[in-house]
Amino acid sequence: MSHPRILVTCPPMLGHFSEFADDFAAHGLEGVPAKTSQVLSEDELIALLPGFDGWIIGDDPASRRVVTAAKASGLKAAVKWGVGVDNVDFAAFKDLGLPVENTPGVFGAEVADVALTYTLGLARETYRIDREIREKNAWPKPSGISMTGRTVALVGFGDIGRQTAKRILACGSKVVVYDPFYKPADGLDVETAQWPERLDEADFLIFTCPLTPETRGMFNADLLGKLRPGVRVVNVARGPVIQETALLEGLKSGIVHSAALDVFEVEPLPADSSFRAFDPCIFGSHNGSNSADAVRRVSRIDQSHGAPHGFDPSPCPALSPAQSGTETRHAEPVATGARHNDRPQRALAHAVGTARHPSRGRRLHLAGR
Repeated sequence: MSHPRILVTCPPMLGHFSEFADDFAAHGLEGVPAKTSQVLSEDELIALLPGFDGWIIGDDPASRRVVTAAKASGLKAAVKWGVGVDNVDFAAFKDLGLPVENTPGVFGAEVADVALTYTLGLARETYRIDREIREKNAWPKPSGISMTGRTVALVGFGDIGRQTAKRILACGSKVVVYDPFYKPADGLDVETAQWPERLDEADFLIFTCPLTPETRGMFNADLLGKLRPGVRVVNVARGPVIQETALLEGLKSGIVHSAALDVFEVEPLPADSSFRAFDPCIFGSHNGSNSADAVRRVSRIDQSHGAPHGFDPSPCPALSPAQSGTETRHAEPVATGARHNDRPQRALAHAVGTARHPSRGRRLHLAGR
């Protein structure tokens, strides 16, 4: 009997794939790495997926077209590696009776580390200093700003948002949170406001929210008049949360001093992007969660918890959380009777369980980015 075959298209996991071969084999699975460094197209996925029982999805378009073709060619289950779910058509999975879920709560610390790094980089212009020394043989002395006593507007208070607030507070800054599903977190002395109130107080504006219909384009041209002149903008959420034409307008006018962007509307960043003309800005490659420790944590079964639990006998439901404002907030399972893991769920464990038991799909868990 052949082993269930699992296609992996997630670049961070692919970067450490050799480490997980024994994990696949120990559970009677054959893991197959895709040849990709970013995102596969719909046509590439449709050509690649036939013959696979399971799919560990990266940021690829898991659209209805792709999922329908994959189901017809034998796909039995899928896992969205990571937290962001905006590239997955959950309604299609439900309609086709395919179990699918994501892995919430696994990258908060890693992405928050990057958010803090970007914030400090904008405050003290350390990236700009480094570039000018390397590329221009210069010795620049820009006057940055201190973090102590500054106000940081934080959009989204899920796992990443809370971890970011913890780090920003340690710098002596005040944090004002925007999240319609806000719940107090122990030890985090933050203030709250309704979007876009009090943005004229903010020295920094940090986005850590998921991409939803409500958060798409929430940074737009209308917002520029509400911002404090000289604000610094950080986005470790999703590119379309910011309308780039509006941010460019803000940079040109000086309303926005600088921006640190780990994500963009179009990725990779086009060679002719107007952002490249702004030296104070910092650019990432949608890599905020990609630490070796985090990749291993989410890609390998947690032996202290064993195989996945809380299976529900019915197919995965459509994604239908209550969404408003800035963040999707379902830390608990959507399914009645399914148990919420007290530690992050492991993508490989999910693939093992669903590929072995295709009729017992687990319900989707959601968490804010």
